[in-house]
Amino acid sequence: MYRSRLKGKLDRDALKYLSSISDDLPLLHYDIVGSEAHVIMLHEQGLIQRMELRKILDALEKAKKTDFRKFASEYEDIHEALEVFVVKKAGIDSGGKMHTARSRNDQVALDIRMKIRDDINDISMQLIELTNTLLVKASQNKDSIMPMYTHLQHAQIGTFSHYLIAYADALLRDLERLDECYCRVNKSPLGAVAIGGTSLGIDRKKVASLLGFNGIVENSIDATTSRDVVIESCFNMAMIMLNLSRIAEDLVLWSSSEFNYIELADELTSSSSVMPQKKNPCPLELMRAKVALIIGLLFSIMTTVKALPSGYSRDLQDTKQVLFKAINVTRDSLNIMSSIIKTLQVKKKNMLKSAEKSYAIALDVAEQLVKNDIAFREAHKMVGALVKIASDNGKSLQNLTGNEISNVVGKELTSKVAKILKNVDVKRSVQARVSIGSPNPKEQERMINCRKREVNTHQLTVHKRVRHVNNAFEYLEKRVRLTISR
Repeated sequence: MYRSRLKGKLDRDALKYLSSISDDLPLLHYDIVGSEAHVIMLHEQGLIQRMELRKILDALEKAKKTDFRKFASEYEDIHEALEVFVVKKAGIDSGGKMHTARSRNDQVALDIRMKIRDDINDISMQLIELTNTLLVKASQNKDSIMPMYTHLQHAQIGTFSHYLIAYADALLRDLERLDECYCRVNKSPLGAVAIGGTSLGIDRKKVASLLGFNGIVENSIDATTSRDVVIESCFNMAMIMLNLSRIAEDLVLWSSSEFNYIELADELTSSSSVMPQKKNPCPLELMRAKVALIIGLLFSIMTTVKALPSGYSRDLQDTKQVLFKAINVTRDSLNIMSSIIKTLQVKKKNMLKSAEKSYAIALDVAEQLVKNDIAFREAHKMVGALVKIASDNGKSLQNLTGNEISNVVGKELTSKVAKILKNVDVKRSVQARVSIGSPNPKEQERMINCRKREVNTHQLTVHKRVRHVNNAFEYLEKRVRLTISR
């Protein structure tokens, strides 16, 4: 349809190489509604007649019920396929006017923004579901005492709920990033045409309003050239996957026989083809691997865009499939992680036993010495020496003898240190924390309630965005039906 300057049909191998039909199918719905808003605006601006509008809209409504996978195979992209379809149904005199004051350059930019807009809302709701699941599980495990780790070594005493709240906090930041991204995505590029606008009297803001956008991408070069919202959206998927990968790594470790802190549901694990006893955390392992895929997809888009001149280039065609894959993988991963968190069983006794066998109360002992007017560095040195003696002799700090303590701290402090060691245990360790954000049970309760309020705020924001777009589409649909029926 577009080869008026060129002789003959496009070479079949060239068509196969150029075609983006398979990648464009997720954009078909947006291409249709975008076209409907565009032609309604053209009519209101006096650029097409009412009968022409009615024929075009009738053809576009028929397109919604057509399987374009077969119909579109002979065309370079979904935009050409849709225009050919409309021209066949409405005739060249009417259908041929649909593309007035529009280019595929601003058309595809519009479609991508509308799809990203919906994807952000979908992913946001999945993040909200997972965050709520983490907070519910955290509420159930405020008393599940376990070691906390640095360098994968016992560090301090904490609780399982404290880890879950930490995961929730990371996901809440992902939600914040998506909220900010949505504001930049939700602007219409349509009306920029190929790169320099049009001499025809169109109303860009009217189209933006009909499609539920909050404004327009004003500069016509920026509107057609920029793919920063694609890069930003893919980056957001990578950040979400990085956070899921961290959670997955902890859960893989804690479900192992060596830790044995949690039990994953049978329906979310795999077995071995040869070893009957195996219960493998394969979904979590794949989640770790898929984050590498998403990071690779992000760099693919960035390296595609990095040196392009201003104005649309066909290179940008390949950024669509990359983003869509990143979104789909993230969507699937969030769904699986929610199921895993909901169904995992916490082995509180094993966690407690591991905490009690460790020397993770060492800092608590040092801080008790600080409260007795001993400089922290001196206290650190003393407790480190006591841990060394206990470790070498295979005993706990509480079981050190008076002589062993005296050899480290001197006779004057022996009774005081012995009393501290006797009174410090893992439960008191957690209860003694007074700093904001610590695993103290009261502080955990406060943090959980605070996060629940944050989640509710995000949920209201997403619902408001979805409602705004849905209201715009419902109004557009009424305009379309009314025009066709007259």
